[in-house]
Amino acid sequence: MADTEPLPPLLRVVRGEPTPEELAALTVVVAALSQRRPRRRPAPVGAWAAFGDAHRTPLRPGPGGWRASGRFS
Repeated sequence: MADTEPLPPLLRVVRGEPTPEELAALTVVVAALSQRRPRRRPAPVGAWAAFGDAHRTPLRPGPGGWRASGRFS
């Protein structure tokens, strides 16, 4: 067999005496954080779902009212 050196410990308790359950919980959290993937950029919201379009000014009757009721009034 090849001469292998033991790996250093992943975690080291500096102060206190944690229970085995506490060490297990900490190990799970550290392992989960170390395997996190970088966040992807959120997908842009289409114009049909724009928040501002749901809150428009009240409709005004009269000349040009039909055009003013459109999205870009």
